[in-house]
Amino acid sequence: MNLKQLSEMLGLSQTTVSRALNGYPEVNEATRERVLQAVKETGYRPNKAAQRLATGKAGSIGLVMPTAPGHQSDVHFGEFLAGLGEEAVRHDFHFVIMPADPDDEVAALRRLAISGNVDALFVAYMRGHDPRLPMLKSLSMPYVVHGRSFGSEPDYPYLDIDNEGAFYDATRLLLQLGHTRFALMNGPMHLDFAIRRKNGVISALAERGLALHEDCISHALMTDEQGLLAMEHFLQLPARPTAILCASTVLALGAIRAVNQAGLRLGEDISLIAHDDVLPLLKPENFSVPLTTTRSSLRAAGVRIAQRLIGTVKQAGPFPEQELWKTELIVRASTGPAPQQL
Repeated sequence: MNLKQLSEMLGLSQTTVSRALNGYPEVNEATRERVLQAVKETGYRPNKAAQRLATGKAGSIGLVMPTAPGHQSDVHFGEFLAGLGEEAVRHDFHFVIMPADPDDEVAALRRLAISGNVDALFVAYMRGHDPRLPMLKSLSMPYVVHGRSFGSEPDYPYLDIDNEGAFYDATRLLLQLGHTRFALMNGPMHLDFAIRRKNGVISALAERGLALHEDCISHALMTDEQGLLAMEHFLQLPARPTAILCASTVLALGAIRAVNQAGLRLGEDISLIAHDDVLPLLKPENFSVPLTTTRSSLRAAGVRIAQRLIGTVKQAGPFPEQELWKTELIVRASTGPAPQQL
């Protein structure tokens, strides 16, 4: 079925049907619902090329995917993309993914923006003083940042979680349980979320006159292998930490393996809190000792960013420029009172 046939079936003009499908606000809700129901029943699919000519919109969201030999993929980003895709499907929007060398991201974003193939951009893996922000601000194209850029003026549209608050609260819980020797298993040190999580731990410890020592901090890719290596290092320290904070349940997976191999008991000899991005294949409640976590869904963040980008393209707003989500602290069996010091 083509647009003309659909319009004749509904007794509406082609212009009205097209505007209803493209979310124009002047089409009333009853008409829009009627058109959408007919689309569902008939299986009608708009011709993308014709739609682009009619609306001037590509119906696409653009992202640059950094890749190079030795550059590892990230399971966390895959879950975020799943949320973005879930919402894009609802609006018949596409992704345009431009692979680029990690050192060429700024230029790649500009090339994608001027290509005419996308209506909006999003960026992730934000860094302190992120060099992509000035370029994004110079564009006349909608964009949303997933995360923030520590040290940059906060005058850009973003969605982030309160990483500092999450790890402040997690550290406070462990302090209340009597722990005084802490270690942090963090993501790469240049990434914004890692900077803020470290600051949250340091801030909570400082309130009790305690410090986070450099040999008790690990910055690495968030894999189970890195979690294992970091925990093995922590366990070999003369004053072994009893409270561990992990930036991801993936890191925690390796860390717990090291704890078990050392013959220690999680929740008794060692307490551990991890951040849970709600990865479907790694549920904290299913660990052999259920994990205490700070929780915020990456998939939900992907859905929300897609809502904001697509809504802005379709002029269906207004939307908030900046959103900061609070995390949920869920206490399970991996945290317990500090062990008695001999």
